[in-house]
Amino acid sequence: MKTIFLGLFLLFATVQYGAAQTSNGTSPAPTKEEQQIIELSKTKWLWMADKNVDSLNVLFDTKSVFVHMGGSWGKAQEINVIKGGGIHYKKADIHSVSVNIIGNTAILLNNITLLAVVGGNEVTNPFIVTEVYIKEKGHWKMGSLSFTKINTPGGQR
Repeated sequence: MKTIFLGLFLLFATVQYGAAQTSNGTSPAPTKEEQQIIELSKTKWLWMADKNVDSLNVLFDTKSVFVHMGGSWGKAQEINVIKGGGIHYKKADIHSVSVNIIGNTAILLNNITLLAVVGGNEVTNPFIVTEVYIKEKGHWKMGSLSFTKINTPGGQR
């Protein structure tokens, strides 16, 4: 009986250690395609900060959706919000990023602190941002961008 308990304890400890290693950043380096998505996301944040709606218009799929703290809408409204300054994404400090590619779909999670001007007021909020990209004809298009507010910039995923 003691052997069974000792075996279960060691199994549990090994599983916990393995899980801790994965969450502490020892996961494998991103693949070439995952790195491409990470770079595309970083570039997208710069385009948003610069209000570069021409580049964003190409990146955002016509059926793309955007989920914010104050509502959700499609591509045309997101472009208009950025162009008109309703939301000015001044700077996204990226704390961590991960990418999962499933077929022709990439799901990127960013843990960020976003400095933005919303309705004329400068605000800073920590978010987990989910970005969904779809590969069509060899090019990645954004299908969805969703902001989930968290309590701290280093919040858990």
